[in-house]
Amino acid sequence: MDNQRLLLFVALSLVLMLLFSAWQSHNAPPPAQQASAQNPADPTAPPAAPALPADGPAALPAESPAVAEASTPPVATAGRYIQVETDLLRVEINTAGGEVSRAALLAYPWSLDDSEPVQLLDDRLPYLFIAQSGLVGSGVPAPDHHAVYQAEQTEYRLHEGEDSLEVRMTWQGEDGVSVVKTFTFHRDSYVIDVDFAVTSANKPWKGRAYEQLQRTKVAERGQSKLIYTFMGGVVSSEWDPYEKISFDDMATWKPEQSYSKGGWVAMLQHYFFSAWIPDPAASSHFYTKALADGRYLIGLSGVEQTVNAGETAHFHSRLFVGPKEQSRLEKIDPNLRLTVDYGVLDILAKPIFWLLDEIHSMVGNWGLAIIFVTLIIKLLFYKLSEASYRSMAKMRQFAPKMQALKERYGDDRQKLSQAMMEIYKKEKINPLGGCLPMLVQIPVFIALYWVLLESVELRQAPFMLWIQDLSAKDPYYVLPVIMGLSMFVQQKLNPPPMDPIQQKIMAFLPLIFTAFFAFFPSGLVLYWVVNNLLSIAQQWYITRKIEAQAAGKG
Repeated sequence: MDNQRLLLFVALSLVLMLLFSAWQSHNAPPPAQQASAQNPADPTAPPAAPALPADGPAALPAESPAVAEASTPPVATAGRYIQVETDLLRVEINTAGGEVSRAALLAYPWSLDDSEPVQLLDDRLPYLFIAQSGLVGSGVPAPDHHAVYQAEQTEYRLHEGEDSLEVRMTWQGEDGVSVVKTFTFHRDSYVIDVDFAVTSANKPWKGRAYEQLQRTKVAERGQSKLIYTFMGGVVSSEWDPYEKISFDDMATWKPEQSYSKGGWVAMLQHYFFSAWIPDPAASSHFYTKALADGRYLIGLSGVEQTVNAGETAHFHSRLFVGPKEQSRLEKIDPNLRLTVDYGVLDILAKPIFWLLDEIHSMVGNWGLAIIFVTLIIKLLFYKLSEASYRSMAKMRQFAPKMQALKERYGDDRQKLSQAMMEIYKKEKINPLGGCLPMLVQIPVFIALYWVLLESVELRQAPFMLWIQDLSAKDPYYVLPVIMGLSMFVQQKLNPPPMDPIQQKIMAFLPLIFTAFFAFFPSGLVLYWVVNNLLSIAQQWYITRKIEAQAAGKG
């Protein structure tokens, strides 16, 4: 095993990743037709509205009364939009159901060429993604996410000097039941507090609240098809702090237990997500659904409460709509940071991001921070790399002898292996010495790869000169070409493979990698370029040192 085989392994991994991304795209269901967004009356709906709509919460566990399902209603009931703008969000709330139908992230434009803010929530197809909440009564009237509310006004703005903003809507039911739904927005926050105040004037009212996210399986605008990142649902609960649920699994997924205290549900995409977060002390039942028209649900419902006549009860939860900024997420809920999905290498990726963030706070440039982190990692593994390069340098010295042995023994692999092992033993060469130190470093390098890929902080972050967005590809392909050239130089410093087929494959690797990395985020390519250049410098120094020692002995 040698460094060439390691490069072959990395190349194979990239090919598998691209094939997996293509498979994901090929197997995605077609988006729902635009006609569904026009909210026509459902011709199959029964005359009487059910207590629990089919696109609402699932039936409760055995200890709670179940409610019959019904035919799928339209995406939303026609209503008026209430426009709300804060320093970070531009939100539109539909009076039909009081759903958050649209939400734009003002601090995050689509691209450097398009100043329009990212539209994370949108009730228009094909990018349907909405946040719904409602109440379900036990044999009593209650406003679900299709009920129509009355609004006090249609436009709200968080003005200078104001720290919060309230949007109130009211619903009046039968038997003296009234509900006030209040959305509270906060300055410098992507969290929206949602509160239901239920008042029953004549007799006791029993019911529960639910919150859910609904979306189509359509990738966000501008998402690269060459790089796979998880898009789907997540449940955080007492039994699993971070359980990913694919769209395909939403039709059959069931929670491990009936209720969980605290937790949250979310719909994720690459850099942004939305989540419903109940009170930490509240018990919630989680559910998912796959609807027939290409829509998917993930949500939670609380326990039943009783509101006595003449009293008012509150049902409270929080809605997060925003980017995966780790410093914000940990303050909301510790497990929300896991939405920045580093996978099984989270234990390594988290300190790497911390180091990257600390260096950025000092140098003020994410590109320079990537360079310094790469340098620090190389220094930490200097001794391991040194052992690897020493082994390869010695193998390079004896490459002519190895080739001569191969010519002498021809296809007799057993005798060839015995002769090679004798040389290894005599010259104290470890044939695995060039590979094992590199294998130890691979988890760290992969963790850094995921840090650079998942961190929204690097999105549209400039470096210098022509690199103005480290999350986008190099517009002039300069970094990929430099990376390909650096790989070619590294190959010249390594001992050549004895197998002719392997030699041909290695000769094409720099071209293959250059083609792959031409479409990768420039921040990732920058890391590979710096890592390769540092490796070349270290390997050149050690190789010349070994050669000088050999010449002195001679």
